[in-house]
Amino acid sequence: MKKIFLTISTLVFALGMSSCGDSTNNESRVAQELSGAGATFPLPFYNVIFEQFAEKTGDAVAYGGIGSGGGVRNLKDKIVDFAGSDAFLTDSEMRDMQPVIHIPTCMGAVVVAYNLDGVDNLNLTGDIVADIFAGNITMWNDPRLVAVNPDVNLPAEAIMPVFRSDGSGTTFVFTDYLSKVSPMWAAKYGAGKSVNFPCGQAAKGNPGVAGVISQTKNTIGYVGSEYAFAQKIPYAKIENSKGEFVSPSSESISAAASGEIPADTRTSITNSDADGAYPISCFTWMIIYKEQNYSNRSKEQAIATLDLIKYILSDEAQSITSEIHYAPLPAKAKELSINNLKSVTYNGVAIMQ
Repeated sequence: MKKIFLTISTLVFALGMSSCGDSTNNESRVAQELSGAGATFPLPFYNVIFEQFAEKTGDAVAYGGIGSGGGVRNLKDKIVDFAGSDAFLTDSEMRDMQPVIHIPTCMGAVVVAYNLDGVDNLNLTGDIVADIFAGNITMWNDPRLVAVNPDVNLPAEAIMPVFRSDGSGTTFVFTDYLSKVSPMWAAKYGAGKSVNFPCGQAAKGNPGVAGVISQTKNTIGYVGSEYAFAQKIPYAKIENSKGEFVSPSSESISAAASGEIPADTRTSITNSDADGAYPISCFTWMIIYKEQNYSNRSKEQAIATLDLIKYILSDEAQSITSEIHYAPLPAKAKELSINNLKSVTYNGVAIMQ
């Protein structure tokens, strides 16, 4: 299996993470090199967590932020240990692969970022956002924008939407939201990792979209919240289903996940009906094969993969999420994930004891 690995000294260790649930059979195993690819949305969180995991265990984790679609393709081709995706696999996609499980790793928000001189506060409704990206609203001083921003001096300038060029879970989350709040969008464009946006400029990855917006006046685009925060790009308050204009925060993202979570954790939390919920919130997942013996992977490599996931689910790792503009998983999501990890096998034998 061809991979690119981080350089780290090989250690022998015993890893026990009782706070995460049942232990794996990992006594005195040699440190492993793991690789993953996929979503750029959680990349800032993963960078921190993978480094901490390496310090604790000696396991090196290399992750390529190539977009959710690319990560799933790499997993399907069996050239990575895990895929990162902001979009859960559909039933149809899962039928085309060997059995997989989805493990949510954190929660976050897709923000609608913009670049307007002198405008630090902007309110947007879902139908307005849909019409901007559909090319139906083309000017910043459109009457509908003025109506929800009565105290803002909006310029008489053309709007330039910015969207993802690559197959993207962020695009899925954004268009899933638009499909729920705009019948027009649902009928014409729908939800997906790749959507035929009718106007605007394409950019690769969350960093690419954030970069275009930060450097180009009169732009608007959807981007993972961390990238807007990092580049100090203003982002709009979005009206939720309760009629509240809400900014993304750990609290408003967590509120969006207050409903039921299915056993396999595949769920959308956009347009939540909870009070105070930010309406473009989402889980992001790691996806792994249930049977871990593929592409000449060793049992120790499979154990290391589960140890990585259990560390991400730990209280220690989850406590970091809010520090870098994500939100921790609800207790139910962690509980379901540990139960799902118990179904993971190597040569048909459960890895977790």
